[in-house]
Amino acid sequence: MLVRAIDQEVLELLLEMGRSSFPDEYIVMLGMEKGVIDVTYPIPGTTVSQDSANIFMDMIPLGMHIAGTAHSHPNGCLSPSDADLATFAQSGQCHIIVGAPFDENSWRCYGRDGKQKTLEVIP
Repeated sequence: MLVRAIDQEVLELLLEMGRSSFPDEYIVMLGMEKGVIDVTYPIPGTTVSQDSANIFMDMIPLGMHIAGTAHSHPNGCLSPSDADLATFAQSGQCHIIVGAPFDENSWRCYGRDGKQKTLEVIP
């Protein structure tokens, strides 16, 4: 199913996770129902630092409706790195990057190909 939107509360959670994990990055998987990202999934074995966040794709439970990933860039840069692009290509349709100052304008969504996508925010 095509991902078309993100629940506003989930987006607010992603931004708060960025603030809370600062100065380190974080990364989670995103779940969806009926084309709307509506849940985050922390994955066991994930490692984070000030420079990176790594998720082990083989730790993702089977049967999850994965929409993509979300992670933070504490430096505020909302563009994907080469490492981000490699992660994007492994799973899901939508990959969200949040960055400092972690407000409602501090995020972008990208497709598996690394091109920016529009994602509706719904209440």
